[in-house]
Amino acid sequence: MKYLIAGFGSIGRRHFQNLLSLGEKDILFYRSRKSTLSDESLSGFRVEEDLEKALAQKPDAVVISNPTALHLDVAIPAARQGCHILLEKPISNSMDRIDELRNAAKASDSRILVGFQFRYHPGLMQINEWIQQEKIGSIYYVRTHWGEYLPDWHSWEDYHDSYSARKDLGGGALLTLSHPIDYLRWIFGEFDSVSAKMGGQKALGIEVEEMVESTVRFKNGILGGMHVNYLQRPPELFLEIIGSEGRISWNYLSGELKIYQTEDQTWEFYPLTEGFSRNDLFLEEMQHFLQVAAGKAPPLCSLDDGIKVQKIIAALYQAVEDGTSVSIL
Repeated sequence: MKYLIAGFGSIGRRHFQNLLSLGEKDILFYRSRKSTLSDESLSGFRVEEDLEKALAQKPDAVVISNPTALHLDVAIPAARQGCHILLEKPISNSMDRIDELRNAAKASDSRILVGFQFRYHPGLMQINEWIQQEKIGSIYYVRTHWGEYLPDWHSWEDYHDSYSARKDLGGGALLTLSHPIDYLRWIFGEFDSVSAKMGGQKALGIEVEEMVESTVRFKNGILGGMHVNYLQRPPELFLEIIGSEGRISWNYLSGELKIYQTEDQTWEFYPLTEGFSRNDLFLEEMQHFLQVAAGKAPPLCSLDDGIKVQKIIAALYQAVEDGTSVSIL
């Protein structure tokens, strides 16, 4: 198959390297050249600055890794052409034009995988299995925390200029760090309502939110808390689950996963496979996308999944603005 990569920031470069590692070489690029990364590593590969010319090369599959606010500018025409799409998360910065994408994909039979790569994390996959098996009984409460220091993310650029810090490109802690919204939905079911507050006191001098504290109620009655921030040093990413018959604790950075069952009154530890790295998530995702694009597998995280996350994000922004709980419609 022929692949088009739209956007060549850090995630576009990662997807490119992973495609090469999987033996794919028929790759071209669509670039605005506004990224801080040069074309140096693209020697021998076609680079277009015009999307229409890029799509005229008739790619079978498109990897959309440009800034969030620009995703649909590429996704909609690619879907209309019938390309299969790996669409980076979140699918956009608002609900605008999402129905247009859904209708285009339906009309052309374009298969879309949304890039929430934490669905491929072995720790979260194990937790999902435990929850389905009711290993800790009925779930009462879940809490997820994701804190990282934005200026430490990309050493090659001024963080003020990064898409994560710019409102016009779809930045902000809530959009950029939206992974927990997806994996909470995946593991614990649909959200019923959310409330939220923003903080950070503009410590980083950026125009988007630096911190969001949210409360979630799931349709099945589970209560949850979500926290994301751009301010934390050292970083911390974890998930805690309280059930009627025990607890589950997962720490992404240490790799520690443990479960406490009241029947045994002891913690059991489940370490990551030796040599596991962050890129393993992206590599698994890309391998899955190749299967999706070839029609050999349904998307693990579908366009509908991505749309539901986008609705939750919109509700969280509304909850901040209104100062009240907002239902997820």
